Amino acid sequence: MKHISGIISLLVIVLYFSPIITKGGSTMFEGKTEVGKVKLPCSVEFNSANNTYKITGSGLNMWSTADAFYYVWNKVEGDLSLTMNYSWIGEGKQLHRKAGWMVRAGLEADAPYVDAVIHGDGLISMQYRSKKGGETFEVQSPIKGPATLIFERTGNQFTTYVDKNDGQLHPIGTITVEMNGQIYAGLAVCSHDSTTQETAVFSNVEMKKLGSAEYDKRVVESTLEILDTETGIRTIVRKVKEHFEAPNWSPDGKTFYYNSGGKIYTLPVEGGTPELLNTDFADKCNNDHGISPNGKEFVISNHIGTEHKSMIYILPIKGGEPKLITKNGPSYWHGWSPDGKTLAYCAERNGDFDVYTIPVTGGEETRLTTTKGLDDGPEYSPDGKYIYFNSVRIGQMKIWRMKADGSEQTQITPTDNYGDWFAHISPDNKWMVFVSYDKSVDGHPANQNVLLRMMPVGGSEIKVIAKLFGGQGTINVPSWSPDSKKFAFVSYKLVMP
Repeated sequence: MKHISGIISLLVIVLYFSPIITKGGSTMFEGKTEVGKVKLPCSVEFNSANNTYKITGSGLNMWSTADAFYYVWNKVEGDLSLTMNYSWIGEGKQLHRKAGWMVRAGLEADAPYVDAVIHGDGLISMQYRSKKGGETFEVQSPIKGPATLIFERTGNQFTTYVDKNDGQLHPIGTITVEMNGQIYAGLAVCSHDSTTQETAVFSNVEMKKLGSAEYDKRVVESTLEILDTETGIRTIVRKVKEHFEAPNWSPDGKTFYYNSGGKIYTLPVEGGTPELLNTDFADKCNNDHGISPNGKEFVISNHIGTEHKSMIYILPIKGGEPKLITKNGPSYWHGWSPDGKTLAYCAERNGDFDVYTIPVTGGEETRLTTTKGLDDGPEYSPDGKYIYFNSVRIGQMKIWRMKADGSEQTQITPTDNYGDWFAHISPDNKWMVFVSYDKSVDGHPANQNVLLRMMPVGGSEIKVIAKLFGGQGTINVPSWSPDSKKFAFVSYKLVMP
C-alpha cells in the first residue's frame, strides 16, 4: 500500500565512474560547438600543465524551447560522471550567466538535455528539456555556490547533489529524460547576453564512464533523506543498493524505523548501521507501520497465511512478540489516535477498500467510509479531531478529511494535474506533506517520477518541496520530526549492480 572581480570562489562538480576518459596531458573533449544562434566568437584553451580548461562563451540563454551557448563535448554512451573545479573570470554582466556540466541528446538548439549549472549570482540548479523543441524546466537548489556539485547519469535518470563542505550530500533532485544510444557530455558556458562574452575556468576535470546495462538488469538504490521544511535542504542519511521503504521518526527524535525484505530495522537519525528489530514470527512486514504516541509500542502490518493477507499487530517498541489486533484481512495500518486508544487503517472487505478504526486492544472494527473506490492512508490530526485520508471517489486520487467519527468528509487538495496520496500532518498541526503522481499514473506504484508537496493544514497554496524518483515506499507512513521542522522519506534510483 500502500538544488568579482578576478576569479571567484571554487565550485567542484563531481560524478562517479571509471575508467577515466581523460588521457594524460591531452584534452578529453573531441568537439566544440556554438550551439544555437551565438553572435560572438567563443573559445576553449586547454593547459596540460595544470589540466585546466579556460572556456569563453556567449549566447542569449539556455532556456525555453531553444538554446544559445558554447559547448565543449565528448560523445559517450551509458552511465556517466564528471569531476571539475570551476571559477568565473571577471565580475560579469549578467547575474544569470551559466557554466557547468551538460548531457545532451544532440547539438541542435532545441535538443533534449539535462545540466547542472551555477549562475553568476551563485544559484545552483538542474535545467532540463524532456523532448526536442519542448520547454525547459528547472529544479533549484536552496543552497547557493560556492559549493561542490555531484551530477550523475544512471540510464535516463539524472541526479544532482550539493556538498557545502559540511560533510553532507544534499540532493537537488532526480529527473528523467530519455536519451538513448550515443549522446553528448561536456562543459557549457552561456553569457546570458548575446552582446557579451563570459569566461569560466574549469580545473581538475575528469570524465569517467560507469558502463551500461540493460534496464531490466539494474538494481534499486534506496536513499533515506531528511528534508528541512524551513530551508528546503535535503540531507542523505543512508544510501545503499538495496530496497527499503517508509521511515518512521521516533517521538524522541533519535531513531528511524523502516522496512526491508519483510523485516523492520532501526537506524540512528544521524546515520550509521541499521539494526534488526525483533518482530518474532512476523517476517513479512509491509510498508505500513508506525510508533505509538507515547513511543512505547510499534504497530506493523504483516502478511500471514496461505493467502498472504496483511493483518495488524502491536509489539513493544524494543521488539518482541506481536499481538494480533485485526480479525479480518487484508488490513493495512496508517494512523494512531493521539490518545493512544485507536488505530486507523485501510482494509478490503467484500471487494472494496475503505477506512476503518479499531481499539488498540482489538475487538470490533468500525467502518468510516462507504463510497465506491479506494479510500486509503488514514492518519489522525495531532489534536485527534480529524482523520486525513486519500480517496479516488471523484475519479482522481485526492486528499480528504473527515471528523474522527467519519462524518463531514471533505476534499482538501484541489483537483489538478496530480493524484495525491498519504497525507502526513506535522506534530504542531500546521503543515501537511503528501506524495503526488502525474494524474495519468494508476495507483501508487514504485519507480515513478513523483513530487513531494506541502500545504498549510488550513488550506492555501500548495508548494512543491521535492522532485524525485520514488512513489510506493517513499512516504507511506508518518515521518515528521517531533519538532515539526523536518521529515524523512525514501528516494530511489535504478543503478548498475
